[in-house]
Amino acid sequence: MRHVSREELKGYLESGEEVTLVEALPDRYWREGHLPGAVQMDHTEVTEKARTFLPDKGAKIVVYCASTECQNSTKAARTLESLGYENVHEYVEGKQDWEEAGYPLLSEI
Repeated sequence: MRHVSREELKGYLESGEEVTLVEALPDRYWREGHLPGAVQMDHTEVTEKARTFLPDKGAKIVVYCASTECQNSTKAARTLESLGYENVHEYVEGKQDWEEAGYPLLSEI
């Protein structure tokens, strides 16, 4: 799996590049705030939800979680790769880094 930086990810989103963001945290954290356009798929639910939310195994997918200390995104990305997803990336620094840069999170509350 390839790692992406905040600026790379921001560039994908601003350019309209086809990318699916996956937040690998429980639903309540996603509802409190997530990156624009992200789908929620806790790392424990990847096997169950991937087929529905990620039908194209060749599509670019960027997985993230809370911060560098959080391992959920690594676990989720590895699971996706084991399921045959070919273009999985990880934004290791996650939501903490995104917010610290002053970029917005979307809330579902």
